[in-house]
Amino acid sequence: MLIEVIADTLSDALIAQEAGAGRIELVTGLAEGGLTPGYAVIERVCKELKIPVNVMIRPHSRGFCYSEEDTEIMIEDISICKKLGAAGVVFGVLTPQHQVHNDHLKRLIDAADGLDITFHRAFDETDDQFAALEVIKEYPQISRILTSGGQSSAADASERLKRLHELTADSHLKIMAGAGLSVENIKAFLDEVPVSEVHFGTGVRVESSYEYAINAERVQALKKIIGA
Repeated sequence: MLIEVIADTLSDALIAQEAGAGRIELVTGLAEGGLTPGYAVIERVCKELKIPVNVMIRPHSRGFCYSEEDTEIMIEDISICKKLGAAGVVFGVLTPQHQVHNDHLKRLIDAADGLDITFHRAFDETDDQFAALEVIKEYPQISRILTSGGQSSAADASERLKRLHELTADSHLKIMAGAGLSVENIKAFLDEVPVSEVHFGTGVRVESSYEYAINAERVQALKKIIGA
């Protein structure tokens, strides 16, 4: 079981690592759902951490439908993340019809050659998650989908997430559950949905808020509960 923790500062990333997180999703703009962080932050975090650091590739918070210019910027950001030592990148691209944008996705995957790839919660805004899953499964370069099963909290989508997990069982792709998971509900959730990776944001922060730092004790408690 791997615990991925969202961090937006070096200090948060170090706290998460020391507490037992297995991977960092590095972002900025937490209040906007996560954006690409500054290059100095990426470089420093990747240099100082021993665990993998996957960097959010998202140029703005106006949804997940991107222009040609946006896509070119995302490709450049991916190239820079490679040079700065990132283990992976995190992105998702949709058409105006809320389907996976194959052309943009292929270009981003090509740019990320050699990096770990997560298709993020843009997946939760697709018009048909099962159809989107079949599209994403066609790309062996993508390691996982981060999803809450289309709900604001993964804890409210156990049946959907269990089915998505079952549909990826014989593939290279993993379902990583995230959003709304916490020390209080993780055991009951995993009893229903046997995923091997879980993703935490506010659930491991002081006051359960992005306004505060990561709470090491919460990460340690999760690690103890789920045997990560």
